[in-house]
Amino acid sequence: MAEDTANAMATGADIIADDSESSRNATLERCLNVLRDARNDSEQFAALLLITKVAKAGEIDSKTRRRIFDAVGFTFPNRLLISKDPPEGVPGHTFQALGLTLLACFCTNPDLAEHPQVLNKIPTFNSVIAACDSGNASCGSMINDVYQCLGAILATPKGPRELVNRGALVALCQAYVNHSYGYDQALQLLVGLLTSAEAKCWLRAPSALMGVLDALSAEFQKAEDVTKFQLCEALRHFVPPLLLPGSECLQSLYQGLSSILSSKLSASQRDPALKLAACLTQAYGSGWIPTGRSGSKFFALLANLACVEVRMSLEYLDLAAIDEKQELVATCYVLMEHAILECTREEESLLQEEQKVQLVGILEEAFGAVVYYLSQAGWEKLTDPFVFASIRILGAWLAEETSSLKQEICDLLPFLLHYAKLQFEMGKKVRSSLQNPESGDGQEPAWQGDALRFLLPGLSHLTAEDQPRAILISEGAPLLLCNYFSHQWELFISDSEIPFASDAVESTLQTACAIFLNFVVAVPELISREDCFAVLMEELLKSLPSLRPQGEHLSLVAGMTALGLMMARKQTAHPGLQKTPEAEGFFSAAITFLAKAHVAQPDTVSESVVLQLSPAYEAAWPNIGELWLLGMQAFASCVPLFRWLPEIVLHSVWLQDLLGFLGCVSPTSVDLELVTAFQGVLVELATSSHPCREVIQQHRGAELANLYGMAALEQCLSHQ
Repeated sequence: MAEDTANAMATGADIIADDSESSRNATLERCLNVLRDARNDSEQFAALLLITKVAKAGEIDSKTRRRIFDAVGFTFPNRLLISKDPPEGVPGHTFQALGLTLLACFCTNPDLAEHPQVLNKIPTFNSVIAACDSGNASCGSMINDVYQCLGAILATPKGPRELVNRGALVALCQAYVNHSYGYDQALQLLVGLLTSAEAKCWLRAPSALMGVLDALSAEFQKAEDVTKFQLCEALRHFVPPLLLPGSECLQSLYQGLSSILSSKLSASQRDPALKLAACLTQAYGSGWIPTGRSGSKFFALLANLACVEVRMSLEYLDLAAIDEKQELVATCYVLMEHAILECTREEESLLQEEQKVQLVGILEEAFGAVVYYLSQAGWEKLTDPFVFASIRILGAWLAEETSSLKQEICDLLPFLLHYAKLQFEMGKKVRSSLQNPESGDGQEPAWQGDALRFLLPGLSHLTAEDQPRAILISEGAPLLLCNYFSHQWELFISDSEIPFASDAVESTLQTACAIFLNFVVAVPELISREDCFAVLMEELLKSLPSLRPQGEHLSLVAGMTALGLMMARKQTAHPGLQKTPEAEGFFSAAITFLAKAHVAQPDTVSESVVLQLSPAYEAAWPNIGELWLLGMQAFASCVPLFRWLPEIVLHSVWLQDLLGFLGCVSPTSVDLELVTAFQGVLVELATSSHPCREVIQQHRGAELANLYGMAALEQCLSHQ
């Protein structure tokens, strides 16, 4: 083959003697003719070699590349790649190098880049990266071809998965850590892989990726030139999903970012640093920043820079400029959200109280810009993801602060409610289309997410105030919230086997209950006026009993119990409350929640029996204590309204148990608030039901009333 190859190459030398640009296309055509008419491997090899001399892969148009592939196929490149001994006079690696060049040429066609014959070469590409000597010129060319092939594979839909599964991820990591030839190309490919398949990459090769992160962070800390800012861009993609605070790479990243952000910089230098800081903050909160004065000062600076950037970007409302800076502003939103958390954290906060006060003022100015942007541009850009991001961060602010920007927020409420409704309806369509693929028409814009979930905590505060509550009612908030509650309940019972999803939905349901309670307490006539509350009552009647045996949902039970009882007082004519099985089930569940809150326990110190919180209620009591008291008051109000309710109470033995532990515990262990709550229920039962009155009297009711200072109960029992 050596002699044939040499002769064929000599014959072709005349073909490429004229290397002028004007003759290059004609020369390439003659080479293709030689390739097409080749009688054996030697002639084919020579023709291919000549083609590579005439034009590099990137200089050949797609039509010509296809003609080369049609003439050669994969068989010949495959043979070249496995050929170990080149003919005499032919440099080593020549066959393998030509095979790689051909594949690099073919891979510029996306259809060929995802061909199985290319994908099964990934292990070969990995070995070339690992074995080639960077000082060898031919090896350098081979590695360049390999990286071109890997880049083409990465750009295909299945490429990232194939590269991870076939070991390319690890090979690229090693190439960068070892600073092998083309390691900068390896880094670009790693960034692309992490962008496309981050979770899969960290699951498959965490130690290899950590090696790259360690190398990058060390370089980042030491760099004193433009490299430092370039590394910011790359490092954003290497933030692992889990990293222990105090890790050496985090310290290096903190030192590097502190050096950048404490200097006077241009926007092009500052922006990559802000983006990296936001990635770290989103992944680890403030855990990557050391505690103490230096860390506190750094975080305050970071939050300040983010707020200033948001104001500069949004206050002057140049929409074209805002569109160009959306990624950066969204990055600043991440930092602002964590600044809110640090300002509201009472223990182990990075910030001193003085810093918190200053930062709250700066945040208020930044959120003024967010509100202004939404009020001016929101209606026109309803499908823009940046609008969703702006509403989400505003929701985080409103969850903690509603006293500032009060009028601006009130003016914005109609838009926020409209947007939330739009996203809610779109979300239901998306979920429906996923469940029934054939029902979708493919015409709906992409769903941005559940905007209402992020607004609910703020709405909980706003509905407690007259002006914003009136606006929300006039804009149809009750109907939207009732529909949303029903939908979230469906998600809750369907996602009960997914803990994190279930927890998020449960928190949403609890907040919705708080909002409804604000409506019930402040505008009680609304409950009988708005038809949606009748539907909500039906939902509560069916839902609460299903939660009764599940102690882990105690906060939700508390909210639904208090809400249902408060609404029942205003919906006495509701068909579902006319001693139906649903009504009996609801009130029985409410009684269980109210009755199980306290127990009589021996006190080792005083050697007496005292009233204590039930162990199952202790952890949740700071959140549910007021709901329990409200539930007791509402239940007492329901007793005379539903004449069959005392019968449910007697059947549950709640009345007997309540009188029993009041009779055995030390009166000093029952505070006045509890005495008032118990008396309210006892008085109504004694007044409305003769059997209940007899039970109370049989359990020393008059004596207990005198012992606990229950004057109303004592007076009630004295009247025959």
